[in-house]
Amino acid sequence: MASTERSGKGMPMPEKAVYSVIGMTCSACSGQVERVLRQLPGIHDAVVDALTNRALVTFYPALITEETIRETIEDVGYQATLIQDHQTNAKSSQMCRIRINGICTSCSSAVESALQALRGVLMAQVASADEEAQVHYDPKMVSYKELLEAIEDTGSVAILITTGYNYMSQFQLKVDGVSTDHSMRLIENSLRSLPGVQDIDIDPKLNKFSVSYKPDVTGPRNFIQVIESTGSGRFKAMIFPETGREVHETEIKRYYRSFLLSLVFTIPVFLTSMVFMYVPGIKSGLDRKVVNMLNVGEILRWALSTPVQFVIGRRFYSGSYRALRHGSANMDVLIALGTNAAYFYSVYSVLRAAASKDFMSTDFFETSSMLISFILLGKYLEISAKGKTSTAIAKLMDLAPETAILLTLDSEGNVTRDEEIDSRLIQKNDVIKVLPGAKVASDGFVIWGQSHVNESMITGEARPVAKRKGDTVIGGTVNEDGVLHVEATQVGSESALSQIIQLVESAQMAKAPVQKFADRISKYFVPLVITLSFSTWLVWFLAGKFHRYPKSWIPSSMDSFELALQFGISVMVIACPCALGLATPTAVMVGTGVGASQGVLIKGGQALESAHKVNCIVFDKTGTLTIGKPVVVNTRLLKNMVLQEFYELVAATEVNSEHPLAKAIVESAKKFREDEENPTWPEAKNFVSITGHGVKAIVRDKEIIVGNKSLMLDQNITIPSEAEDMLAETESMAQTGILISIDGELAGVVAISDPLKPGASEVISILKSMKVKSIIVTGDNWGTANSIAKEVGIENVIAEAKPEQKAEKVKDLQASGNIVAMVGDGINDSPALVAADVGMAIGAGTDIAIEAADIVLMRSNLEDVITAIDLSRKTFSRIRLNYIWALGYNLLGIPIAAGVLFPSTGLRLPPWIAGAAMAASSVSVVCCSLLLKNYRRPKELDGLDMQGVEVVK
Repeated sequence: MASTERSGKGMPMPEKAVYSVIGMTCSACSGQVERVLRQLPGIHDAVVDALTNRALVTFYPALITEETIRETIEDVGYQATLIQDHQTNAKSSQMCRIRINGICTSCSSAVESALQALRGVLMAQVASADEEAQVHYDPKMVSYKELLEAIEDTGSVAILITTGYNYMSQFQLKVDGVSTDHSMRLIENSLRSLPGVQDIDIDPKLNKFSVSYKPDVTGPRNFIQVIESTGSGRFKAMIFPETGREVHETEIKRYYRSFLLSLVFTIPVFLTSMVFMYVPGIKSGLDRKVVNMLNVGEILRWALSTPVQFVIGRRFYSGSYRALRHGSANMDVLIALGTNAAYFYSVYSVLRAAASKDFMSTDFFETSSMLISFILLGKYLEISAKGKTSTAIAKLMDLAPETAILLTLDSEGNVTRDEEIDSRLIQKNDVIKVLPGAKVASDGFVIWGQSHVNESMITGEARPVAKRKGDTVIGGTVNEDGVLHVEATQVGSESALSQIIQLVESAQMAKAPVQKFADRISKYFVPLVITLSFSTWLVWFLAGKFHRYPKSWIPSSMDSFELALQFGISVMVIACPCALGLATPTAVMVGTGVGASQGVLIKGGQALESAHKVNCIVFDKTGTLTIGKPVVVNTRLLKNMVLQEFYELVAATEVNSEHPLAKAIVESAKKFREDEENPTWPEAKNFVSITGHGVKAIVRDKEIIVGNKSLMLDQNITIPSEAEDMLAETESMAQTGILISIDGELAGVVAISDPLKPGASEVISILKSMKVKSIIVTGDNWGTANSIAKEVGIENVIAEAKPEQKAEKVKDLQASGNIVAMVGDGINDSPALVAADVGMAIGAGTDIAIEAADIVLMRSNLEDVITAIDLSRKTFSRIRLNYIWALGYNLLGIPIAAGVLFPSTGLRLPPWIAGAAMAASSVSVVCCSLLLKNYRRPKELDGLDMQGVEVVK
């Protein structure tokens, strides 16, 4: 064929390899190795960790070998050893998701470090914004229980969400009626006897059975049937309830209840210390002496603040203890120190008043109780707001129907029975009945019926798509009219909807590089604040002790020590590392969620950060700028033969290729066999796909070569002037000319046209206005490439490029100082997609292209390229705003709390106001990120009619 945008079958999926890398001392070293590896052609991803001295490399074995990767690492200056090849890794690698309740930003780094230090952990990511960790590990070396223990050793509460092998599915069941260990073993043995069951994990406390199995062999209905038939029918099995949303809602309610309970005690404390002292009748009652100078008001405040300090505020003590026990300090430490200072000084003051006949005590009980109340309110508001950042995932989950109609067929395919089941119980090869107006319950293909299906929620295609026997359907889409019978092919975690949800979840877990800035600050923030707080108290105390400021500065109800103490406490509680830590992840979560709702799947913070810097976009042609559904528009024979025989030979060769141009030729050949729905072509022997050039095979003892001009010249086939003229003519009309040789002699020329996508020229124009230059890099001929470029308004063109040449062109552009995005759809685009700073795959493209890309454009519309760049720019504008606010708040708030303005203005922040400000800062950052939910794509796109092109089959 005349393009590198094609390939035969058999291109492998990316593989993984793990290397031991000796000599790295810091994150700068690991970053250097990562950058070098990612620049290699054929590298899909590279994650290097200096703590564990490991490198996890995902690569395409057809393009690069493990030995080349190892040599590259050693060229950087480190000793590298392959410790786990991709075959072992693919079988043993396991991923689990763990919920970490109440984790703060400074804790997340400690948890990551603890997990990475475990032998057998390949990669660990902790996202404080959604309180979750994703851990990739080798179950032969470490168990998920050890992962939970490692997290809890850092002082956090860990709850397992899911765990499963990469090549298996997992299903969780709750079994009622289990009362003894014998019953547990009985059920376990019954399940293990089922073919396809690989592993079973049991949680006796919850009567929970987690079954890992091969979905091609068995499924969840079989598990339930086996359990309920075991033990004389006394066991009842059901799907284990989802815990994600419930845990989050429970935590919100817990903070809300704690806040309300604290108010019950705090409001009376506030009234007795701040309000009732100005009410004459009540004031005299509160000032009544009980023992020496100890009065009723002080006893009441002590009694009311104690439950707030030690019962309601217990969480801060336990959090501080766990953090300090592992050599780190978090927000809980600041809160505990600040409230304890106020509370215990008040206790000292009260006890001294009780023991003295002339000491007038001043207590700060209202400071400690109001501080805790305001912090609980802030936590409640923060967690509520954080929950709203992940609404995109909740909306995606809601697309799946709750129930499905399962059909039972006899040997002749007739329906003998139907029943309504939970859609989560669908197994592979089940036949599902989809009624008009109902959602399709599973990915599959139609085996009976005709209808139109609305796929806009998945693909963005606005018009319903016609479906008939043999057509594929996607779970979560809506059947518009007729009844369909669908055979399930992808169920559970393999379904398209589940994979989109997993992609969005992974994207929201992945940290943007800019997050490292906050991580570095958070390591030193709390110790620095404690030092500043103590220094503030000491400076004010010494200044008062040695009369360095007028006595008139001291409020009548305090002495110099108490004034200094208030300044010190205010500094401690106003500082907020949480706002810094939330600045990036909350914006990334909302940004990726908004992108998913717009049909743009962004694979994490790295892609989002790189996309906002893009100033150069490299476009593939076929299927990217063009519709990707080429058709044969002209055929000219150069040899005396029947046209049907000519197409028989060509179709027999091209049917082995998945390239769009090959499919166009096969479809054209089918016209000569209109009486056959799926014609059988002659056998093609010795089929060879020559990437970027074409294919060749032996059909009916004749050597057939189909491809471009360069392939014919390489095969020493003469191209007559008549064929040259036709090639020139087709290229001038933006068509592709395909040459066909039979037994070493040129037999014909086929002209194929692939029209431009609607609005392509407008998209290029808008990109120019955004100061983003566009380039075409294609494997097609120069004539066709130039015609297409002229039509859309692109000036720079590279044609007849092989896959590796596309990647080289991307690297040349990067070397010139450009931040390059590559937009493609084919297998041959994957090296360039990986090499680019941002790879964008068209959603209708191949799985390998989508796997290699950083951003997936689900709707296959070019306008989404603009949406992706604009959304990334808006998101990072929001992140900058968050950082400016978070840094500005601390840089301004800490000096004010320390009393810098007090000498000149008399402005002093009481600790409870400082605590309220601290709580408000975190909430404000989250709310600022939530404003991204109002994102609207650029107005210039509203006028474009680019909702896809319907291809009539």
